[in-house]
Amino acid sequence: MKREKVIGKYDYIVSAAGRVNIIGEHVDYCGGKVMPAALSLRNAVYIRPNGTDKINLSWTDLPDKVTLDINKLGEYRDLKHAKYQAGSAYFWQQAGHKIVGCDMVHDCTVPFGSGLSSSAAIEVSTIAALATVAGEAFDPVEVALVAQKAEREYTGVNCGIMDQYASACGKKGHAILLDCKSLEREYEPVELGKYSLVIINCNKPHNLVESKYNERRAETEEALAVIKAQTPIDCLADLSPADFAKYAGLLSPVVKKRAEHVVMECERVRQAAEAMKAGDIVRLGALLNASHDSLSRLYEVTGKELDSLAGAAQAHPACVGSRMTGAGFGGCTISIVETAQVEDFKAFVAARYEAETGYRAAFYDADIADGITVTKLS
Repeated sequence: MKREKVIGKYDYIVSAAGRVNIIGEHVDYCGGKVMPAALSLRNAVYIRPNGTDKINLSWTDLPDKVTLDINKLGEYRDLKHAKYQAGSAYFWQQAGHKIVGCDMVHDCTVPFGSGLSSSAAIEVSTIAALATVAGEAFDPVEVALVAQKAEREYTGVNCGIMDQYASACGKKGHAILLDCKSLEREYEPVELGKYSLVIINCNKPHNLVESKYNERRAETEEALAVIKAQTPIDCLADLSPADFAKYAGLLSPVVKKRAEHVVMECERVRQAAEAMKAGDIVRLGALLNASHDSLSRLYEVTGKELDSLAGAAQAHPACVGSRMTGAGFGGCTISIVETAQVEDFKAFVAARYEAETGYRAAFYDADIADGITVTKLS
């Protein structure tokens, strides 16, 4: 179904953003602060009420058509393409919100498997669209929390809140300094001066359920349980680097590495916020490099492709910092590059990365955008 054939037949377009995380990786589920930004790459839902008790789903880039019974929304966990929508509708309904029968077409420009959180964009836009067509106002934070619940309990990814929160609550031109423990947020202007953000996909698809994402979360929970028996903390992010040093010897070697990454990444986020406020982009870039090194050595979620991609970026003289972004095991890097040298940078990285891995990298032109948007069509 072509986009131009969709618009005239529906009442609303409701969209939610993909996201890029500037820094603060694998700490959201440990109560840490993160610094994501919503992207102009997004999932758009074209929606209209249909007067039935059915939700009819279709896609602009798939031939599939799926019908969900609004009285049986808990029964669709095995659907290949519609489980994110079904889970989002189910938990929005369980939260006490009205679900009405509707027709919705999904049009996603967030590349799947890219680490830019297409799943969060789908979940958040689905909930916002269902609320809109039911005539309900919605709170973006509640939408994010319900979307997170759907991903965790319906699709089986034990994710933190960062992706859904950024997708729902993003602000154009700003990153979100989000405290994942308290859900307090600050919007930080992304003012890079002579530099630009460049997002690159290693083009090795990942699947979070089948990857070791849930295993990493279990390892951090083990670290928390051990340390919590010694000192009253609520989450690993409560530990300063000095505090962690006191208790690190109690952890097994692997679990110690995972916890060390979390504690030091939280410190890097704190320093990155300072650097952004001060306009010190070179310092920010160095923190990105350190983050990638930690994710590679300590958290072990990068792999050959992401390490090669970040290494190629870091080797270019116009790049002040580069790291993987997202859960890892494939997906994207984010790099800070002198704007005047971006095209040369892209050519350099593309050639070196393909020579090292055999994969062709993809480069995305994306702006920092708002989270949820609602447009009335008729």
